[in-house]
Amino acid sequence: MEELPIHQKGEQKTRREIDLNSPIPVDTFGGRVHVKWDEEALVTPFGQLAFFIEFLKTSGVYNDWVDKCPMVFNSPNAPSKLNILGTTFLSILAGHKRYSHMTSIRCDSVSTSLLGMSKAVSEDSVRRAFSNNVEEEAGAKWLKESFSQTYYPLLNEPWILDVDTTIKLLYGNQEGAVVGYNPRKPGRPSHTYHSYMIANIRLMLDVEVRAGNENAAKYTAPGLWDFFEKLPKTHWPKFIRGDSGFGTDAIMTEAENKDLPYLFKLKQTKNVTRLINYCLLENDWEQAGQGWQGIESTLLLHGWKRSRRVIILRRPLPKEIVAIKKQQGSGQLEIQFADMDTDMKFYEFAVLVTSLKDEISTIAQHYRDRADSENVFDELKNQWGWQGFTTQDLKRSQIMARIIALIYNWWTLFVRLINPKKHTEALTSRPLLLHAVGKQTSHANQKLLSVSSAHGKHRYIHLRLTRLAGFFKTLQINAEQLTSIERWCHILSLAFIKYLRGRILKPPDLIAAMA
Repeated sequence: MEELPIHQKGEQKTRREIDLNSPIPVDTFGGRVHVKWDEEALVTPFGQLAFFIEFLKTSGVYNDWVDKCPMVFNSPNAPSKLNILGTTFLSILAGHKRYSHMTSIRCDSVSTSLLGMSKAVSEDSVRRAFSNNVEEEAGAKWLKESFSQTYYPLLNEPWILDVDTTIKLLYGNQEGAVVGYNPRKPGRPSHTYHSYMIANIRLMLDVEVRAGNENAAKYTAPGLWDFFEKLPKTHWPKFIRGDSGFGTDAIMTEAENKDLPYLFKLKQTKNVTRLINYCLLENDWEQAGQGWQGIESTLLLHGWKRSRRVIILRRPLPKEIVAIKKQQGSGQLEIQFADMDTDMKFYEFAVLVTSLKDEISTIAQHYRDRADSENVFDELKNQWGWQGFTTQDLKRSQIMARIIALIYNWWTLFVRLINPKKHTEALTSRPLLLHAVGKQTSHANQKLLSVSSAHGKHRYIHLRLTRLAGFFKTLQINAEQLTSIERWCHILSLAFIKYLRGRILKPPDLIAAMA
C-alpha cells in the first residue's frame, strides 16, 4: 500500500494577472470614474512653453548659449551637449532645486522636441558633464559672455548697479562649506553669493560663489572691479549702491580713483554714533520722504584716507512699542511693553556715505530703492533654485548659480513682454505663462499642440501670447534687414517700454567688449 505524504498538496493557486491596459474604477466624491494610463500620448505639463522657446529662438540667445558652451566629451556614447543643457534648462525653468528632480521631466518628449533635443538625460549625466567636461575658467568665460549678451544693450541707458551678498545654507561636507556670517542659523556652514544686478529692472549681471566665511566686501571687490575693467566707461552706471558691508575705505577709495560715484550705508560704530549725537541737537533737519528727516555733514573715520560726505537720516518711532526678549537659559520668549514718557522722542537712525551731489531727499530715496535687491535674492533662492543644486565641489555650484541667474534673466524679460508695467515673480508667472496641459498631434506633416489651461486668467494670457507671437513673426520677416543684436534691441525695447517711454534701444558698439 502506497503511503500518503504527510502534507498533501492543496489546490494550485494561480497568480492573478493585472491588466495595465484596462481602466481602473475609482470612487470619488463626484462619483465613480475610470482611470486609464496612456503612455503613448505626447503630452506636457508645460503647454505654453512653445511661446517662451520662440522668444529664445528669435532672439538667438539660447542658440549662442548652447553653441559656445565649452563642454567636451571624449566618449562616443556620451550624451550630446544639447541634451545636457536642454535638460538643465527645463529643470531650472520648472522650479526644481535638486538634480534628482530632473527625473520628473525625463518622459516629457514634447518639451524636449521643442528645444530640438533627442531626449532628456539623467541627473547623473548632468552632474558628470559639468564636473568632468567643463573646465572652470572656460565655463566662467562662457557664462559671463551669455550674461553680457542679455543685458549689454541696456547699459547705453542711465542705470544703477546694486552690489550685495546672500547666504546659501549647506547641510553636508561640501567644498567651501564654512561657518561664517549667518543671522538666521548661526553655526550652520554656508556658501556666500556675491552678486551684481541692474537696479529697478531686476536683471542679474553676475554672481560669484565663495566659501561661507568670505562674505566681506574685500572678497566682492576683485570681481566687481574686474567687471568695470571690461566695461567701456561710457556704459558705466550712474553710481554703485550697497549696504553697510561695502562702506569701507578700500571700496570707496577705489571707486573714487575710478571716478565712479557711490552710495553706501555706514555701520553705527562709536565715532558714527558720536556724529549722530552731535547732529541730533541741530535744527537744520530736512524732510527726506516717507517720514524720514535728514541732515548733511562730513566725516573722517579712523583708517579713512579722506573725509567724506555723509547723510544722517532719522525717523520718529511710535509711542506704542513692544519688545520681545529671549530669557537666558530657558530660551523662553518674554514680551515687554516699553513705557515711553509723552515728553520723550525716540528715533531710528541710518547714516549714508556718498560721493553724489544730489539733495538729501533724493539720496534717501535712492537708498530706500536698494531694498528691491532683497526681493531679487528671495526670488532666486526660493523660486529659482539658488538654495539647491548642491554638489561636493565648488566649481559646479558656481556654474549652476550662473546658469540659474541667466535663465532667470531670460524668463524675466519674457514675462515683461507680456506685462511691461511691472515685474512678476516666478511664483505667479509660471502658473500663468508656463503651466498648461499640452497635447501634441501630427497630421499631414504638420504638428499641432493643443493647450488647455486651468488658470483663471487664461483668456487674457491667450490674447497676450497671440499678440506676442505676432511681434516675433514681424521680427522674423525682417530678419534679413536686422542683425541678431538689432533684433535683441527691439525685444528689450518692448520689454522695457515703461522705462524707455517708447524709444528703441541702439545696438552697442562692441558687445564683445564684455568677453
